[in-house]
Amino acid sequence: MTTKRPGPHNAITDVPGILVGQFERTDAPYLTGTTVVHMPASAVAGVDVRGGAPGTRETDLLDPVNSNPGANAIVLTGGSAFGLDAASGVMAALEELGQGVRVGPGERDVVPIVPTAVLFDLGRGGGFQARPDRDWGRQAFEAATDGPVAEGNYGAGAGARVGGLKGGVGSASVRLADGTTVGALVIVNAAGSAVDAQGRLYGARYGLGDEFAGLRTPTEPAPDLPGRIFGMNTVIAVVATDASLDKATAKRMAMVAHDGLARAIDPIHTLVDGDSIFALSTGQAPRLNVTDPAALLQLETIFAAGARTLSRAVVRAVLAAETVETPAGKMLSYRDAYPSAVDSDVRPQ
Repeated sequence: MTTKRPGPHNAITDVPGILVGQFERTDAPYLTGTTVVHMPASAVAGVDVRGGAPGTRETDLLDPVNSNPGANAIVLTGGSAFGLDAASGVMAALEELGQGVRVGPGERDVVPIVPTAVLFDLGRGGGFQARPDRDWGRQAFEAATDGPVAEGNYGAGAGARVGGLKGGVGSASVRLADGTTVGALVIVNAAGSAVDAQGRLYGARYGLGDEFAGLRTPTEPAPDLPGRIFGMNTVIAVVATDASLDKATAKRMAMVAHDGLARAIDPIHTLVDGDSIFALSTGQAPRLNVTDPAALLQLETIFAAGARTLSRAVVRAVLAAETVETPAGKMLSYRDAYPSAVDSDVRPQ
């Protein structure tokens, strides 16, 4: 079983049942935002947290030993622990739609399940109190569509940085030979770097077809970038598929997806990052599970595709990011730091 090509949008929204919405503010003193993944019909969900300084909400519900069946939305947001408040706005919007675990006979007698992960971007726009709140979550939710995903300085990627460069939001997808779709969405805000010693993007070798055509080893010396800001980091991501997985299998998909981060960012999973990955399954057919020998080859293909797609999403985030001015100085984009690495008019396909 081999991979084919990206889906129509080359984004996580190519997975049926997945919508993405984003809201950000970049006017001083703001430089932060919120990204919401909405599953209108809900989805089986898993999570794997590897970073040493995570900020999360409702992740225990996704443990395969617990009874919760899935999730209605995933929130990825800036604002550190304060940003967890964005999930409340998403919950309120879902409640109005009657989406959630039913707890009573009324149309809105539901408890929406909204697992959330945050990254540290406090103060990047100049104000430590300028951060996402519940209204940002609602606005991102209401903007959600199944169309293309805006990459770079959008949503939770607005104030993100990776190493000394501007980070951001990236997304990618792949259609497998059997028709299964796998997608990924990532907010790149790492203590580590996405760039090797020669100025090349670690994850670019995983591009599909001409996705990263035109990238080359830069000829200029590495720019003089600010050092790492320890404690102001974290990569948060979602991988998704329309294959039908049970909770244990979704958990395993999230675990394997961390390989994709390790291929695209070095170092990763540090004590000052809160690296967390959610995995979603929107399929409705009989569930594949990790104890079924007949399902192992299909599952391993899906897991591997999730990791590679996440690596590609990291590259797309860095290539789409744009330089921003901050009170502490410029956060240079990869394109501005290494202008010879890629033609100025070339964007990921």
